[in-house]
Amino acid sequence: MKTISELEDGDHIIAQFLVNGCLKGVTTGSRSYLTVNFQDATGTMDAKKWDVAPGDEELFVPGNIVEVEAEVISYKNALQMKIMDGRPLSQDNIDFTRFVPSSPVPKTELEKKLNAYLASLKNEDVKKLTEYLVKKNYAAYLDYPAAVRNHHNFASGLLFHSLCMADAAESLSKLYPSLNRDVLIAGCLIHDIGKTVELSGPVATKFTLEGKLIGHISIMQAMVKEAADELKMEGEIPLLMEHMVLSHHNKAEYGSPVPPETREALALSMIDDFDAKMNILDKAYQGVTPGEWTQKVFAFDDRYFYLPLYTKGK
Repeated sequence: MKTISELEDGDHIIAQFLVNGCLKGVTTGSRSYLTVNFQDATGTMDAKKWDVAPGDEELFVPGNIVEVEAEVISYKNALQMKIMDGRPLSQDNIDFTRFVPSSPVPKTELEKKLNAYLASLKNEDVKKLTEYLVKKNYAAYLDYPAAVRNHHNFASGLLFHSLCMADAAESLSKLYPSLNRDVLIAGCLIHDIGKTVELSGPVATKFTLEGKLIGHISIMQAMVKEAADELKMEGEIPLLMEHMVLSHHNKAEYGSPVPPETREALALSMIDDFDAKMNILDKAYQGVTPGEWTQKVFAFDDRYFYLPLYTKGK
């Protein structure tokens, strides 16, 4: 089965795509038609459905994954599809990485790394609480993006972001032995799990009602408190983990109701900010030729960034 990037003029295909957008139009002869934008992990392509059948408008809804029979044609020097027929597909057990950009590291490798980090935790309370939170949200944690558009906005982006942070925390805890390694690693792994409630999922990602009204920071703090209560956990570890979650955006204007007030909470907020910004820059540099500049980058006060000549060939 060809991907969008492999399609050629004249191809007759039966293939599966994510509906990225759909607009209804009317011909000069007053007949309705649909302009559908299909997406897979390799790109997007517009398609036309000229003979609109009953149910087509319900079928080609953004976020749906559909199987279509279509012809690929060249129109005004661009390829597009002429849709002959379409049917809905169940999204149960769908491999979302086929339809949306995905982590640069395969999900199976990320999963192994996650379980290795969980197994490495030696503090009993930290281990118990972290494993509980991860396992309770396991499927979504493995599949969800970390954001709608800003950073790590791809399938498994949430897990990739968390593990990159854990890798940084591992190195920093060796460089600065005063940091509690287990607490910091755990903070990296759980800090954004609230995004599995804040966001709708890896396909056509948007904010949920809870996401808009409450936000992932408050959602996650409540998850930590609930987990500690269910585990009947006493002592200060649950409180410290709640504080890390609440403070990981560092300042009130960035969404944190409290600033970091432990060594590990401060380190977590700095690691989170660094990893997010490096990913934003990676996106900004895509398609930029060495010796040229990016477009304005909103996250950096609309600054342009230069791509040095020494990156040529990398």
